[in-house]
Amino acid sequence: MKHKIISLIIVISFLGCSNQKNNRYIESQSLGIVVSADRYATEVGKKILEDGGNAIDASVGIGFALAVTYPRAGNLGGGGFMVLRLEDGSTTSIDYREKAPQKSSRNMYLDSEGDHIKHLSEEGYLSVGVPGSVAGMLFALEKYGTMSIEQVLMPSYKLAIEGFRVDSNFAASLSEKKDLFLKYPSTADIFLKDSADTFDEGDVFIQPDLAGTIYRIIKLGKAGFYGGATAAFLVATMKKYGGIISKDDLLSYEPVEREPLIGSYRGYDIISMPPPSSGGIVMIELLNILEEFDLNTTVPLTGDYIKLYVEASKYAFADRAEYLGDTDFYHVPVNTLISKEYARTIAGKIKLNGITPSDEIMFQNKAWLDSVESMIINESSETTHYSVIDQWGNAVSATTTLNSYYGSKIVAEGAGFLLNNEMDDFAAKVGSPNIYGLVHSEANAIEPNKRMLSSMTPTIVEKDGEVMLIIGSPGGSRIISAVTQTILYYIDFGMEPDVVVNQPRIHHQWLPDSLYYEPDALTSIMISELEKTGYKLKEKASIGNIQLIGRSRSSRMMVPVPDMRRGGYGVVVNN
Repeated sequence: MKHKIISLIIVISFLGCSNQKNNRYIESQSLGIVVSADRYATEVGKKILEDGGNAIDASVGIGFALAVTYPRAGNLGGGGFMVLRLEDGSTTSIDYREKAPQKSSRNMYLDSEGDHIKHLSEEGYLSVGVPGSVAGMLFALEKYGTMSIEQVLMPSYKLAIEGFRVDSNFAASLSEKKDLFLKYPSTADIFLKDSADTFDEGDVFIQPDLAGTIYRIIKLGKAGFYGGATAAFLVATMKKYGGIISKDDLLSYEPVEREPLIGSYRGYDIISMPPPSSGGIVMIELLNILEEFDLNTTVPLTGDYIKLYVEASKYAFADRAEYLGDTDFYHVPVNTLISKEYARTIAGKIKLNGITPSDEIMFQNKAWLDSVESMIINESSETTHYSVIDQWGNAVSATTTLNSYYGSKIVAEGAGFLLNNEMDDFAAKVGSPNIYGLVHSEANAIEPNKRMLSSMTPTIVEKDGEVMLIIGSPGGSRIISAVTQTILYYIDFGMEPDVVVNQPRIHHQWLPDSLYYEPDALTSIMISELEKTGYKLKEKASIGNIQLIGRSRSSRMMVPVPDMRRGGYGVVVNN
């Protein structure tokens, strides 16, 4: 039985769908759409489509370009996930998440008293997981692309060797991290002018060491990164400064192709990433819970709607903490968590006339609650997402990251690329919050060669075989909320793609037991009412940064919609 709840850009161009089979294809005079967070990367994807490449070719070109021009999140030294919807309508996903080095251990970030030494997992040489981005992108290119590695990677090589103009956002981010860069000479050599001064807007930023790394990949493929000179540079950096990534770690790294998760919400198919990403499970579980309620509202973010969304989020994120990890190492009850039956049991627990405190949803050690409630979720979470669709109907939703802003802050000496700090995404200590305030159980404990849990949520939404949304976001734990709410705005409220992306957002992740909201999300009256209900409210500048390709409800055309919270660039590629 349905429960009831009572209450009331840039869009550069459009693509129409043709009348071909299942309306899967975009109109013949257009070659595709590209949306990413960076102008240069979007242009690289555009050029690849213009030259006859498909969406997979373009997405790999974008990924390598982001490593050059958007190094705060784009990377060769990190990892990510890619959800693909192919021309024939089939779907797949590629997991190139980082892995724990072979020399890692369960308690490697604990002191003699058993306390979590947080700086060791959050920054520096011990925080680095074995990189997966290069292996994953090359796997996608080889299996599903149509172009040569040279055609796809040469634009990134040229951006690195010839340089590009620093814009105001890049200059500001470099200036913000100056003191951290100065701690690591190899990083200061690249990201500070003359190893000491910050770059100004308009300066040309040249990266010869990174160009050399990309060139070796062009010539040698995967072996040009995980072996030879590049691997030697990375391993030497580790040995010199006390890191633990070895030659064997690099040579043994392999991406994994996985069946994507497929859920449904009010007649739409939701195609997303399985573990070790938590995004797909938590989002589908949350949508399933909400589907049990008749919303009876014509606008989002009313008091009752917020309460329902938040209470459902608590249960979904509590399950994330308890059950989710790398399925190659730990049994995750995936089918149960994303089932409609399980959602009904949760929906029956939600109190429409009150709230359930987080510590009543799942019993946990009180130390969890004390440690999480005392912290503020770090705002510098930096990941990046890009979406691509081509003229044949191939669609790619890809999210990649170094974890936090500029990752570990360390550049591999001689190789020119930043290394991740993804080891912080493990449960360094059960109940000890990571940089995003997330807590984990034994399911996400550190083990050699294990992939750490992620919140990345690359997703494709279809209806009756037709692509409706290609979507994803950065933002740490807030990724799941940003993607889920954008989908809700589109399906439940019938909004146009450019409207859904720019709607205000909220976030609750079970612990800390706080409701985060963007500045324009709540009125003063709503804030007062929610506080009286018992919620702890905290304002956040932004929740996510969606990079969307969506189908307009009025025109039935596909449109590129970058998120204006932190910017983005979308283009339609014409013949």
